[in-house]
Amino acid sequence: MGLLEVEDIHVSYGNVRALKGISLAVNEGEIATLIGGNGAGKTTTLKTISGLLRPAQGLVRLGGERIDQVPPHKIVRMGISHCPEGRKVFHRMTVLENLEIGAFGRKNGATTREDIARVFDLFARLKDRQAQLAGTLSGGEQQMLAIGRALMAQPKVLLLDEPSMGLAPLMVETIFAIIRDINAQGTTILLVEQNALMALSVAHRGFVLQTGEIVLHDTADKLQTNETVRKAYLGEE
Repeated sequence: MGLLEVEDIHVSYGNVRALKGISLAVNEGEIATLIGGNGAGKTTTLKTISGLLRPAQGLVRLGGERIDQVPPHKIVRMGISHCPEGRKVFHRMTVLENLEIGAFGRKNGATTREDIARVFDLFARLKDRQAQLAGTLSGGEQQMLAIGRALMAQPKVLLLDEPSMGLAPLMVETIFAIIRDINAQGTTILLVEQNALMALSVAHRGFVLQTGEIVLHDTADKLQTNETVRKAYLGEE
């Protein structure tokens, strides 16, 4: 049994079926990745797990406990943090204030300060800019802040949606190195990423999504050598 389990999830937007009965499991301590083209259903999957969307059918479990009918803020408290596509930091708040918002609902101020220090250890740039308005940060720094804010909830599972989007190659390398560090410190990660090569380079296992269905899943190493995956997602002829 995985730490996070998705079973036969169906989600629609009006008459459009976005997810057509997907099932997956993410084991404790691993990085799993969802790869696929635009419109495959990757973001919809993460939104369903975090409670932002309700499935018409199927269920989601965290640690064996069903969460698909639980409000999003309670899902956060239960142990799932969602770092959304597009970062969505609070532009008119400082870096420090954004991190404090990530700890909303926690009662222990001492551990909040410890976690802020942990985020600053992971993202040294943010420590230097903690009094700066988030809207004035670079795209890469905003991505760091979005991940840091998600970590402030002390998640068992971190959902990352397109962390490399719009970033320069060097910053992409930095972000993925930090994702490895976060996982090495004990956080389980489900990663959605258009850059399939980078995603599979850090993941333990991968799931390939096409038009709302999982068509392939295997270890990341095997997916990197799979001919279909290489042609469709890794840019090879």
